[in-house]
Amino acid sequence: MRWIARGLVTAALAFGVVVPATTASAATELITNGAFSAGTANWWGTGNTPISPDAGQLKAVVPGGTANKWDAMLGQKTPAFALHQGHKYTLAFDARASAARTLVTTVQLNTTPFTGALNQTFSVGTATQRFRYDFTSSLETTQAELTFQLGGLAGGGYNFWLDNVSLTEVDSPPAGSPISLTNGFYVDPHSNPKKWADDNPGGTATTINNAIASKPMARWFGGWNTDLTGDINAYVGPADTADKLPVLVAYNLPGRDACGGHSSGGAAGEAAYKTWIQTFASAIGNRPALVILEPDSIGDLQCITDVNEKNARIRMLSFALLKFKELAPNTWTYADATNKGWGTSIGIAQMAANLNSIGLQNAHGLAVNVSNYYTTAETITYMNDLNNQLATPKPFVIDTSRNGNGPKGSEWCNPAGRKLGSVAQQGGGAEMLLWVKVPGDSDGQCGTSTKPAGTFDPQLALNLINN
Repeated sequence: MRWIARGLVTAALAFGVVVPATTASAATELITNGAFSAGTANWWGTGNTPISPDAGQLKAVVPGGTANKWDAMLGQKTPAFALHQGHKYTLAFDARASAARTLVTTVQLNTTPFTGALNQTFSVGTATQRFRYDFTSSLETTQAELTFQLGGLAGGGYNFWLDNVSLTEVDSPPAGSPISLTNGFYVDPHSNPKKWADDNPGGTATTINNAIASKPMARWFGGWNTDLTGDINAYVGPADTADKLPVLVAYNLPGRDACGGHSSGGAAGEAAYKTWIQTFASAIGNRPALVILEPDSIGDLQCITDVNEKNARIRMLSFALLKFKELAPNTWTYADATNKGWGTSIGIAQMAANLNSIGLQNAHGLAVNVSNYYTTAETITYMNDLNNQLATPKPFVIDTSRNGNGPKGSEWCNPAGRKLGSVAQQGGGAEMLLWVKVPGDSDGQCGTSTKPAGTFDPQLALNLINN
């Protein structure tokens, strides 16, 4: 392909893009305490609309009999945030009410004349829904606020619940990045769900093909690839020809999946791994790509008791980040940043120390929630907290392949009731939302699947679709 910067496309695979500066930084979250982990701190309600924390959400008691939408409100204006004229933004939140209501949310100047950059009507019911609105600001101000206008309705009072509120700025990718060199994400024509659908024609195959196999997702590479260079060429080459961006996962560390055990294995030792990584990076070469480096590798450090083995893992990850930087210059490499659950159990400070030890300056960013189920909003909060502890904050991508219904307690291995999350896109509160785990691939012989780890299970796929 000719590597020239391309404009944004309007097709479904186009990017709505978070601004990564030329020296990449984390996506900027404009809302404080959007997941209400600190109760209702930084949020306000009008005097007739008291707000309070309720099971990790904000609850507002809205009076009846008000004439205007703005007669009963809640929102956030402290701290005020900036809006830039002509810049793109994404507002997203979860909401429900005790009765169906049609409400208004605004992003606006927080003083007279309260000019709005976004004035959006939305309808809530008694079940929680996720709302997302993309808009371009007509304002240039440092004094913006977010409001939810809840009044002006026929009927009596009602209760309103709000959660996982996010407002982020989006814009075009930097020139010369793998995103600017391509024209959308690559859809793998030989993914596990696609191969299963092709081999098992019928109604189930059509459903899986339409909902999963036709969407962009990562391809995983490990010791099962007996011709690593050939297999990477067979994947990256067609993507390059089509001007699409492929996502690859490197998954071959010795002692892999030390905590979970279902995906154990990996290279024979440190020397073998370094050879494998050098081959991996060389096979990509100058072609644009995204690489997710060794999911679980940082979290698993807590399950490795041998100090020499732990130090070897740190050396191998450092080597890998350096080699991708040297040998694959048009690749953005994302180191493992585990997930919210591990962040809680290990602690943010220790997680940051682990990441700082692997030469994070050679990574473009971090990959979070890989093969897990935490919601996008709570994952953004976790990553913002983690970035505050890192020596250099990093942009991050979130695995949304199975997080549509959030987690099921502490259960991580094929838990029931999970759902597909947002398809691959740039933005959404992170640098990118990606399907890193292949939807329908089993976590192991556990939970709702009897298939070995990495094996496609059509029933798991159907569950993700239908839930």
